[in-house]
Amino acid sequence: MDYNKLASLSAIETTAKALQAKGFEVFVVDTGAAALAKIKELIPAGVSVMNGSSATLEQIGYIDYLKSGSHDWVNPKTAILAETDKTKQALLRRQATASDYYLGSVHGLSETGEFVIGSNTGSQMPHIVYSSTNLIFVVSTKKIVPSLDEAMKRLEQHVVPLEDQSMMSKYNIHTALNKVVIFKGEASSSSRRLRMILVKEDLGF
Repeated sequence: MDYNKLASLSAIETTAKALQAKGFEVFVVDTGAAALAKIKELIPAGVSVMNGSSATLEQIGYIDYLKSGSHDWVNPKTAILAETDKTKQALLRRQATASDYYLGSVHGLSETGEFVIGSNTGSQMPHIVYSSTNLIFVVSTKKIVPSLDEAMKRLEQHVVPLEDQSMMSKYNIHTALNKVVIFKGEASSSSRRLRMILVKEDLGF
């Protein structure tokens, strides 16, 4: 399967309907610029926002926008990076897992409305599985695959090798697929809100 090919309109529609059936909100946009504009629209002033390491967020300009301070959000990473005391910094990192919003992407999204996210350290996992009350995922439609099994194959056979190459080129260290989240839905009692922005552009791995 070609994991770099953008999904067809019918596959996008099927996926969107499956996600909506789980109670997730779905927005389909044409470009990364439109995705960034949607993010700005969705996040209100005064809330705390965190994000995971994401090539997609970098490519659409979100990371630069967040660092610029040209917004009314609270960015806990600013305080974390400014703290020189390792013990205090570790505490700030733990506190940041309770951010109001978490932004990221996924590594494989099935047409049945399930998605997978892999990680080396797992630092983003608390936000995703429980602690952040609002999740926004920006996902290129090239990550849409027919099934959950295919989403796992995409992660293991396509994403991890590319991420390893990226890590080696940037930091001269390898990555590893140590932790995986398979996200099928939220508990019926949950008040968390998940939004998926599907982008019809080649973004991320």
